[in-house]
Amino acid sequence: MSATWKSHQRKLAPWLFLAPGILMFMIYVIIPIFQSMWISFYDWDGLGEAQWIGLANYVELIDDDAFYTSLKNNVLWLVLYMLAVPAGLLIAIFLNQTIWGMRFYKSLFFFPFVISQVVVGLIFSWFYAPGFGLLYGIIESLTGQGIALLADDRYVTYGIIAAGLWPQIAYVMILYLTGLNNVAPDQVEAARLDGAKGWKMLWYVVLPQLRPATFIAVVVTVIGALRSFDLVSVMTDGGPYGSSRVLSFYMYEQALSEYGYRMGYGAAIAVVLFAIMMIFISGFIWKMWRDETER
Repeated sequence: MSATWKSHQRKLAPWLFLAPGILMFMIYVIIPIFQSMWISFYDWDGLGEAQWIGLANYVELIDDDAFYTSLKNNVLWLVLYMLAVPAGLLIAIFLNQTIWGMRFYKSLFFFPFVISQVVVGLIFSWFYAPGFGLLYGIIESLTGQGIALLADDRYVTYGIIAAGLWPQIAYVMILYLTGLNNVAPDQVEAARLDGAKGWKMLWYVVLPQLRPATFIAVVVTVIGALRSFDLVSVMTDGGPYGSSRVLSFYMYEQALSEYGYRMGYGAAIAVVLFAIMMIFISGFIWKMWRDETER
């Protein structure tokens, strides 16, 4: 045994360190994913006996208007949430300077990331509130009539997305600030000697070295857009009239709220949400891998 360990020590040691993390990941992530898929084929209230119904939950989704509203809102979240990536990059570049007071400015931009999403939701609910909300007052002073943003089904989703972008941009900014610290200064200096500056310097020298940070930023932004449960719950509870629902919130309504207790139907929504997430993330990973192999 000791001879085998000594001969394979370098190969086995990393796996021994990784084993606890892999085990926890399997128990709390991989296995529940497959359990959710299995539950989606049942009619189950979470307590009684589950009844096998095959694809009936997925067939019901096809004719569910609330599901399509949630799906449409999730697509909107995905598209607009991607603004966090370029915005976080630009702020990181601005903050990556050695000037007086920069630490104070960094702390201001970092602040939204460290506060709870529930607090963010409450802040923006007050910001939008009719009567005393700052945004309401500004619109009223400019147009003569304020807009109750969270009570208007035309604008409510955009208002919640704006609230979510505030901490998300801060998160992406932190990722890019870390990446900018690893940019090779010799490459930047060589590019300057060749006359590169401004957008050319950013596009051809800095961004290629920020690929790992960009990959993480895109992945966490996609996941953040698709799991946008907390802000919807705090700010509107899915209203008005269900117009601000997203798939994660609709899944909760069907499976765990007093309106549902339909674990199978909620699991079917969760499977659809997981499939959308995997399509986006897998597509981006494939593009990153293709770009790396073509270099």
